[in-house]
Amino acid sequence: MVDAGIVFFFILVLLAVVIVVLAVKTVSQGYEYTVERFGRYTRTLSPGLHIIVPMIDKIGTKMNMMEQVFDVPSQEIITKDNAMVRVDGVLFFQVLDAVKASYEVRQLEISILNITMTNLRTVMGSMDLDELLSQRDTINAKLMNVVDGATSPWGVKVTRIEIKDISPPVELVEAMQRQMKAEREKRASILEAEGDRQAEILRAEGSKQSAILQAEGRREAAFRDAEAREREAEAEGRATTMVSEAIAGGNVQAINYFVAQKYIEALGNIASARNQKVILMPLEASSVIGAIGGITEIAREAFGASGSGAANSPRGAGSVPSAGNTNPASSQPDR
Repeated sequence: MVDAGIVFFFILVLLAVVIVVLAVKTVSQGYEYTVERFGRYTRTLSPGLHIIVPMIDKIGTKMNMMEQVFDVPSQEIITKDNAMVRVDGVLFFQVLDAVKASYEVRQLEISILNITMTNLRTVMGSMDLDELLSQRDTINAKLMNVVDGATSPWGVKVTRIEIKDISPPVELVEAMQRQMKAEREKRASILEAEGDRQAEILRAEGSKQSAILQAEGRREAAFRDAEAREREAEAEGRATTMVSEAIAGGNVQAINYFVAQKYIEALGNIASARNQKVILMPLEASSVIGAIGGITEIAREAFGASGSGAANSPRGAGSVPSAGNTNPASSQPDR
């Protein structure tokens, strides 16, 4: 009787331990458990320690509430321009509602993966190959919007979808490389032609500015030459007027001055002629000296010299060299 009581006691203790183990549930951080009573959902257990009714309540689903990542398997896709490419990607999602994720869909991960692959073919199949290669951000945004909208009733939030690799066929890659090379050569030719055009324009501008400056220089030189000739003519006119006035006043020294000036200029022209080698000059020195004496007399009178000084001038200074006395320099041409 005592042994039966001890056995019964141990059975009760064991039953109590089993009941406690079945009643006490610990939920880890990042997870949520659903509780079912006779197969029907009743409540959700958050992270921490919880007690349920043993034998009546049970844990339905242990749902991971953390963000998860899946690799999207590689698959072949035909683009809008009939180019076949192989594409793979990566999917990030997070369960927001454990109840919906547990009871609205069966095999949540497989469902998300299949709907992602299907929409990946739909989105990328509606685009050209050039758009696929150059607009990955657009593809990611479109695909995420479509998949997120499809999985929203399941209590799932798709946070990000990234296309990892787009692999066109080898022959298509070679054709793209040839096209890219031709495009670069075209751009290089255009830039070179543009550079030549700019250089020609700059050279033309430089020639234009040079011609303008040269024309302005010639105009300025012409103005200066005209001004110089005008002043020379004015000086010559004043000199002629003064000589005329001197002759009218009875002063013959002015005539001697002009005769001597022309005489000396004629000698200079004869001496500088290129076709003359030997020059014979049988000149009368008194005629030249008389002309120079006339110049001296004019200078004395200009500075207010007295009349007696003029009387003491060299003999014959007032005479004008005649044609018979003045013998121009003769020359003998080369034989």
